[in-house]
Amino acid sequence: MNPKTLKTAFFLACLVMNAAFSLADELKLVPHPLALEDGKAVTLNIPEGWNITLAAQGMKRPRFMAFSPDGRLFIGGLYNLSDTKKGSVYILADFDRASGRFQKSSVYLSGLRNPNSVGFYTDAAGKQWIYIAMTDHLVRYAFHNGDSAPTGPPEILATFPAYGLNYKYGGWHLTRTICFGGNGKLYVSVGSSCDSCVERKEETRACIVEMDPDGKNQRLFASGMRNAVDIKWILGGLMATDMGADKLGDDEPHEAIYQVKDGLDYGWPYTYNSKDGVKRDPKFTDTSADFLAKVPEPFWTYVAHASPLGIEYFDETAPAELKNHFLVAFHGSSKKSLGHGYKVIRMNQGEAGDDFITGFWKDGKVYARPCDILKDNKGGFFLTDDFIGVVYHLSPNS
Repeated sequence: MNPKTLKTAFFLACLVMNAAFSLADELKLVPHPLALEDGKAVTLNIPEGWNITLAAQGMKRPRFMAFSPDGRLFIGGLYNLSDTKKGSVYILADFDRASGRFQKSSVYLSGLRNPNSVGFYTDAAGKQWIYIAMTDHLVRYAFHNGDSAPTGPPEILATFPAYGLNYKYGGWHLTRTICFGGNGKLYVSVGSSCDSCVERKEETRACIVEMDPDGKNQRLFASGMRNAVDIKWILGGLMATDMGADKLGDDEPHEAIYQVKDGLDYGWPYTYNSKDGVKRDPKFTDTSADFLAKVPEPFWTYVAHASPLGIEYFDETAPAELKNHFLVAFHGSSKKSLGHGYKVIRMNQGEAGDDFITGFWKDGKVYARPCDILKDNKGGFFLTDDFIGVVYHLSPNS
């Protein structure tokens, strides 16, 4: 075989190998019907070779999760949209891997205003704390392994604006989300009071606030983020999911994932993300070119009105389908006919992203809505659904 023929054969072989690797990386989703105890049912499509179970049921709008020091799963629950002051913090315990279900469920606290997010921290003296982020304030209680309820009074660490412009649920962006950084700091995201406006009354709106774990040394860490519903310390830094404005059409603005940097302004309400990059919001025509040039590019973007909530990262120890990738839970558009979101996407920077879980929405009807994602440290993960009040568990088949 002459050199030219050898070169051509080698090139074709490389194409075949690359195609094979691409096909191997593609996810084939298969339907899994799930029957709820209340007689309802939902069918979710998950990757072939994976299993899904209803790990817990019967909760009221379960949202963001955290493992306690003794290994139990704590979840903030918002109750419902008509009454934002009946929220609860749930405890799920004794997870049975054979059945994929928790054996115990209880309520740690109730009568709370939108307890969207919980977290745990052990201080330098070895004292353990549970943190609960509500609409109007952030509190912490002393925590002891095995606690089923607080054993003492709360410490109020911070207060937040608790209203918004006219909105059918009593205000815009009433959830607060917390996370602890690898630098020992505590971060809280606070959404805007409106869809698109200049916030003039409170500087903490549309921002992420940094503080010490005891609430001291509070300061603005980042601004210009309309509604950073989830924040998480990933790969040595803070990452956030952020929702774009509603009134720019069905195709803009694109939803964003950010690697959040200290002191930066991410542009809202003056700018928005699009498939062509950062653009000026037409409501703010006097926005300077200098400001536009300084608005950070997002880490990753997705279609408009998909409502990104929970984000989780899976490192090189994860199953092949998730290795070195993120999962993002897209809660779904309030304009149901769009069908944007209502799925869990696998993604990384520079990739378009692909579906990991679908079936939450079909033909204009909402059956379920994904919220938060949390690794189980065994190769699988938990996923909350605040529409039908359940927690799913997903894992690769053994």
